[in-house]
Parts: sequence; structure tokens; C-alpha cells
Amino acid sequence: MKSIAPQRIVGYITVTFLVLALLFFVLNYFSPNLTISLLITIPLFTGIAFSAVNHFISLFIYAKIKPIYKTIHNFKPGINEIAEGRNDIFSEVNKEVAEWMKGKTLEIQQLKQTEKYRKEFLGNVSHELKTPIFNIQGYILTLLEGGIDDPGINMLYLNRTEKSIDRMISIIEDLEAISKLESGELELEFTRFNIYSLVDEVFDLQEVRAAKRNIKLAFGRNADKTISVLADKPRLFQVISNLIVNSINYGKEEGKTTVSFYDMDNLVLVEVRDNGIGISQHDLPRVFERFYRADKSRSREQGGTGLGLAIVKHIIEAHKQTINVNSTPGKGTSFTFTLEKA
Repeated sequence: MKSIAPQRIVGYITVTFLVLALLFFVLNYFSPNLTISLLITIPLFTGIAFSAVNHFISLFIYAKIKPIYKTIHNFKPGINEIAEGRNDIFSEVNKEVAEWMKGKTLEIQQLKQTEKYRKEFLGNVSHELKTPIFNIQGYILTLLEGGIDDPGINMLYLNRTEKSIDRMISIIEDLEAISKLESGELELEFTRFNIYSLVDEVFDLQEVRAAKRNIKLAFGRNADKTISVLADKPRLFQVISNLIVNSINYGKEEGKTTVSFYDMDNLVLVEVRDNGIGISQHDLPRVFERFYRADKSRSREQGGTGLGLAIVKHIIEAHKQTINVNSTPGKGTSFTFTLEKA
């Protein structure tokens, strides 16, 4: 419906009143009893005038409000709906427009934040891959320029080249794993198994790494050795390995990493706790982001890809469970996640 100008509405109302006034004059002029005529015609014409004014004003409000509703709700209200709520329709529309603007503002902020993370991610991928590539380039050039004939250099640089290639492969494999987890391509194979035994296997594999830093790997008090869960065993092995390796890398000398289990009816809560350097409150919300490092220099010294915790989070969420982190700088960090009890 086209918008009706206020001047046209005034014209319609004026014509209506003129017609009513003329009819009023004619009816009362030819009426034998003026009093009875007035008692009948005044209420009648008042009602007609009110209906006409109400109709034209409703048309005007409908024409103005309809585009707003179409914009914020893609909704086409009928004229009766607007007429019924005309008393406070403007305050209602103002409220809905304000809520719509608030939602759009939040959406824009989220898009900006996502774009920021995307740029950071691309920059991080570039940096993480650039380092081993430049290392490989340097080693190969040294060998080509005569180092290949030097027994003291050739094997050393070839071994370093291999390590840089392995690092690149690790980064690519981790990125591929995250991509598959996010897209749902990686299907989980749920089996029943003993979680205590799985953690014990991880302890055995990481024993040498922990010994180098004099860190003790242990189970929490009263850990149930018979507790079983329903999960994807290889993926859960990856989760616990990542968390324990992190606890070792960021633990303090002669520290301790403890894995505990808590019965929660249909769920089992698994906690991996250390008494290491901890994570600042500023960094804590971002620890599960890809390539995010709270301690960048130390992370690279340990050889991590910066994708471990991102993979951990995706695997746990693929199990329809949650993972949380709590930390106090200088006192340690605790990662907790839930699993379905078998």
C-alpha cells in the first residue's frame, strides 16, 4: 500500500465532516420535531465521523508501520492488527526496532571478531610453516655450497632438515584433523574401554619426557581402576596425550601431573592437573584457539604446533561433551572434561 500523506488524510476528514454537516442540516431542516431529530442524528453522525476518522488514521499508521515490520521481521501485519494495538503501537515498534538494532550490532561485532581471528589464523599458519621452510632452505643451501662434502656438517644438517620436515608434516596433519572434526567428516568409533588403563598407557609413553624435567606422573587419590567409558579410544588417547604433554612442557622442575576421575552418575569427569607456571586470566579464554600460545617462545622451544588444545576441544565436543580450564599463574592449571560412562 502506498503511503498516505497527512494533508490528504486531513482533506478526507474535512470532506467527510462537510458531507455529514450537510446531511445533518437537511434532515433537521425538514424534520417536524427538531428535538427528536437532534437526539437521533447527533449520535448517528458522531459515530459515522468517528469511524471515518479512525479508518483514515489507521490507513496512515498502517502505511508507515508496515515497512518497518517488513524490514525487521519480514512480516506483513494486517491493518486490523495494527488498528487494534494503535494506542501504544509506536512504543512497541520503537522497542522492537531497538531490539533489532541491538541484535544487528552484536552480529556485526561477532563478524568483526571472526574476521580478526581469521586474519590471525592465516598469519599464524604462514608463520608456523615459514619457520621450518626457511630452516630447510638454509640447510640445503649450505650443503649445496660444499657442506655436503664436510663429514662434520652433512649428516648434522640432513638430520636438522628431517626434523623441520617432520614439523611441517605435524602442522599439516593437525590442520587436516581440525578441518575434518569441524566439518563432521571424521566419524568417531565408540567402544567401551577402561579409562584408567588408557591413562596408564599415556604415562608409560611420556615417562621419559617427564623424567627429563623431574616431573612425576600420578593418578589422583582413590582413582577407580575399574571405571569404563564409551568413547572413541584412539581419539581419547590423543586428548589425554596432548593434555599430559602440555602439563609436562609447562610444569615446573620436580613438579607433578595428576589425573583424577570423578563419578557423575551417567558421566565421568576426567581432570588433568599440574602445579606448573599456570595461565594468565587474559590468555585463559583463548587457550583452545588454533595456534594461540600463552607463552610463545617456550611453546616453540618445546616443538609444539600450537594446535594441540584446539584438537582436544574439537574431539571432546565431537563426543557431545564439554571441556573446561581453570588456572592460577604460578600455581598450576586444571583441564576437566566429561565422558559418557559405559
